[in-house]
Amino acid sequence: MRRSLRRVAAWVLLLAALGIGSTGCASSGTAPAAAAASSAQRGPDGLYRNLDNPDARPSQDAWTIWRRFLFQKKDGTVPVDAIPVRKLDRAALDALDPAANHVIRLGHSSHLLKLHGRYWLIDPVFSERASPVQWAGPKRFHPPPITLAELPPIEGLILSHDHYDHLDVATIEALTARVQRYFVPLGVGERLRGMGVAAEAIEEFDWWQASRHGAIGLTATPAQHFSGRTLWDRNRTLWAGWIIDSGGQRIFYSGDSGYFPGYRQIGERFAGIDLAMMENGAYDAYWPAVHSTPEQTVQAFKDLRAKLLYVVHNSTFDLAFHTWRDPLDRIAALAEAQALPLATPEIGEVLTVGKPRENKAWWKGLR
Repeated sequence: MRRSLRRVAAWVLLLAALGIGSTGCASSGTAPAAAAASSAQRGPDGLYRNLDNPDARPSQDAWTIWRRFLFQKKDGTVPVDAIPVRKLDRAALDALDPAANHVIRLGHSSHLLKLHGRYWLIDPVFSERASPVQWAGPKRFHPPPITLAELPPIEGLILSHDHYDHLDVATIEALTARVQRYFVPLGVGERLRGMGVAAEAIEEFDWWQASRHGAIGLTATPAQHFSGRTLWDRNRTLWAGWIIDSGGQRIFYSGDSGYFPGYRQIGERFAGIDLAMMENGAYDAYWPAVHSTPEQTVQAFKDLRAKLLYVVHNSTFDLAFHTWRDPLDRIAALAEAQALPLATPEIGEVLTVGKPRENKAWWKGLR
């Protein structure tokens, strides 16, 4: 009985953390001043909206989704065998060519970037669980390849949205003294200020808004998703993807997104994307518009007209009902059948943008 209650409590926390199945009710408080900046996607009710997409299919109702998470048995969603992790240390990072752009996979959507000698983070989550508490909720399949204490000083930290598997309180609090500047969608700055980040260190972006930090150019791009950290604050903050320009190379990070026509717009506005870091995981027929299936990820990559497809949002947390290997198996088969350039790096692997590499199906043979 106690185990069953803990399982129910864990899934309640998961649903609250990810906002799945919430009714979309807004909190009664006023929106933060920074979030009140002009945005075509912010309605009179103070909530943000996705771009119009007549092809987007609706999610199942809240009770149907809750009931499934609470009572349906899962199979193969958590690996039995150990996920391979390439350990990193400061010396190895500092030895990377400072004249190049490097992307290091930390797990799920978390990445450490070394952009022409300076370090950046994308959606860093170092906690054991993607949850509002650390006694329940989705638990990591593997440790991070480097500890928080070993991270170098961070020039910039980029966030896509405020869900717990992308915005982690413990990680943000641990890094406040080592991050120079934060780049976030509208409204997320208020979250960071509540975690002890100085207001003057935060820059908030609407979709298509651009800025520069030193030699790095940043543009927030549309995504088809939602936001919220409780069942009562859904869509009070914006969600986004990002274009990162560094030394003549262009990196795209999708954040979390279902497939939508916006990918074609991004590809038209930002020609010559060298690396497209695309969401590929946590998809389900019960919520078809907010995450992309592998087939949709491939189509989005084609819409972007990018040079290399790098898949993220898998292999670290159990967030849906597909097996943990399904995103990788399907995307690899699609890429092979369509002769698409694919990167499925191991946790801790360093990818140097524009440099030839041999892609390995590291998950094959793992249970």
